[in-house]
Amino acid sequence: MSLVQVNFVSKKLTRAVTFNAIIPMKSDQPLKTLYLLHGAVGDHNDYLNETRIKRWALEKNLAVIMPAGENNFYIDQAFKNEYYGEFIAEELVAFTRKMFPVSNRREDTFIAGLSMGGYGALVNGLKYHETFSRIGAFSPGTFLTQLWDNPQSLADRRMFSLAFFDAIFNDISTIKDSDRDYYYLIDQLIAKKVEMPSIYLSIGKQDFLLENVRDFYHEIKNKPINIDYIEDDGAHDWEFWDRHLKKFIDWLPLESSQEELHSGNVSM
Repeated sequence: MSLVQVNFVSKKLTRAVTFNAIIPMKSDQPLKTLYLLHGAVGDHNDYLNETRIKRWALEKNLAVIMPAGENNFYIDQAFKNEYYGEFIAEELVAFTRKMFPVSNRREDTFIAGLSMGGYGALVNGLKYHETFSRIGAFSPGTFLTQLWDNPQSLADRRMFSLAFFDAIFNDISTIKDSDRDYYYLIDQLIAKKVEMPSIYLSIGKQDFLLENVRDFYHEIKNKPINIDYIEDDGAHDWEFWDRHLKKFIDWLPLESSQEELHSGNVSM
């Protein structure tokens, strides 16, 4: 297995960016790939520091790409000339497919994230449904309805102000019926009768986002969507995300690989 940190100049963000990549080496076939998005106030090192992602990637022969999204919710921000959605789903995918021995097939390409990254995985997985076949959303920020209907209540219970959300979304009133609106994206895909990515959606019963995620699920559960919804014990923390990242990887169409030599399996 190789663990690589890569720096390159992004045209979509007009600056240098950094991502981490886990690349198993025990395969003669192109690797299936997971693009894994961190949450707010995190960075590209979060999953390496807080979860057992290296072990699971090795066990399943899965390449994992972990970019930095800062606090920008992985959406395009034309007013800032920064296109985080295009960076994740177009530029980063194209760059990693050239750099590493990964598959270029939709059925082998997945996107997932937690909290802010769960929102980013949903909107970009749906918007770029021709690239991603499966989406993982752990404790995702599915609070758009609350942001529209009672924005102050959202700001009051989080570290971010309304000014923060306006700065990210360039006025929260512009989100609805746009490519930043997961309800709109789902309805558009249904109307076009195109193949929609399967979704793994999980939330902790002690998570402050529980009601938001429940509302999202109940709004879409009767639509023609392949979705697995899980409520489990846990809060908005790494103990829950570590557990459900493993469950998500087990849910993906992967096969166990022949184990590589590493410090955890040395034998005499």
